[in-house]
Amino acid sequence: MAAAGKRKIAVTGIGLVTPVGNDAATTWQSLLEGKSGADYIRSFDASGFSTTFGAEVKDFVAEEVVPNPKILKCAAKSHGFALAAAAEAMADAGISPTDEDSHRWGLSVGAGMMSISYEDLKVVHDHASKDGFFDPDGFISPDFPGSPVKFCSWQTNAGLALLAKQFGIRGYATSVHTACASGGQAIGSALKALRRGQCDKILAGGFDSMLNPVGISGFCLLGALSTDNDNPKGASRPFDKTRNGFVLGEGAGFLVLEDWDAAKERGTNIYAELAGDGNSLSCYRITDSPPDGNGPIQAIEQALGDAGISSDEIDYVNAHGTSTQMNDQSECAALKAVFSNRIDDVRVSSTKSSMGHLIAAAGAVEAATCCLAIKESMAPINANYANPDPDCDVNLIVDEPAKLKIRAALSNSLGFGGSNSSLVFRNPEEVDA
Repeated sequence: MAAAGKRKIAVTGIGLVTPVGNDAATTWQSLLEGKSGADYIRSFDASGFSTTFGAEVKDFVAEEVVPNPKILKCAAKSHGFALAAAAEAMADAGISPTDEDSHRWGLSVGAGMMSISYEDLKVVHDHASKDGFFDPDGFISPDFPGSPVKFCSWQTNAGLALLAKQFGIRGYATSVHTACASGGQAIGSALKALRRGQCDKILAGGFDSMLNPVGISGFCLLGALSTDNDNPKGASRPFDKTRNGFVLGEGAGFLVLEDWDAAKERGTNIYAELAGDGNSLSCYRITDSPPDGNGPIQAIEQALGDAGISSDEIDYVNAHGTSTQMNDQSECAALKAVFSNRIDDVRVSSTKSSMGHLIAAAGAVEAATCCLAIKESMAPINANYANPDPDCDVNLIVDEPAKLKIRAALSNSLGFGGSNSSLVFRNPEEVDA
């Protein structure tokens, strides 16, 4: 049963745009196969960087999935991913806002870390620094190439506004920016809003694209990216002893969330119950979680408590699993602390091994993965794993997907700066039992 007195929330729609598939079905099959979305970067010349590869979305044409040219005029690349994934989630749920109920629809998004595109940034920079020195008068000259439309698209809430416009959502709306935890915390915020009765249905998810010279250079300076330039497809190997950094990806993921009883009444497909949300802040290092798992532990325990279940009911964990030394060890320490002597019974995988790290979109895409795993009774593999790390001795799913009945799944997102998000999803059969 759901936690006493709390409104039950159903996941009825899923939409994905990822480096391994431009829809949910293709992405899911790729994850089961451990297919890698990493390759040498094609969208710009990365030859001068210490990392020359990433996990790009492939063959995506925004105009084919977003028919409104006015919307696209204001959209950055990641906004196109968001609009496509959201449209798929709406279609999957078989429901969308109408004039009568649009004010009872909500929108909760995890926004990308970069709200200005590299191309736009370069235009402005070149105009105001023609001779290599910054000229502030260049910003107010009559021939300044900036555009008010472009300026609006740079704002952090631009994606939120475009989604609301595209789908006619007029109710609760929020844009969350907590780095790599953004997508997960946006879904957690949606859960709270639904339980408070602020809306009846919510489109919730995240989107991001930092695969540009600014994004790559920043992460290279932090020393966070893998430098396995001779083996891009095998570079993301969470929990493997030889891991040396994450693979930067891009994409979007969205869920349609609605009241459980209303979803049952209209006879729609229910993937899972969004049962619990946990949120904490580690404040340890900019890019690392504490070695003892403090911070992630609190988020996981909060999510379990919010769901009204014990750790004994979790059968699968979609780990944050970035493929960085400190964060993988910290998350495993947290999992061992929470699950204690049952840790060997809990199956674990990080789908970043296939998709790379989608930053603000990661938590939303991985939440969707948990819902699909529950629905299909199948958990995807932790790809590229070959060398066990004694500090990461959890029950990883390797070589082939795990066939198992999942009573409840946990999705972790541990962001830069210490933001931690954990979500619990329950099997519909457990909810109705």
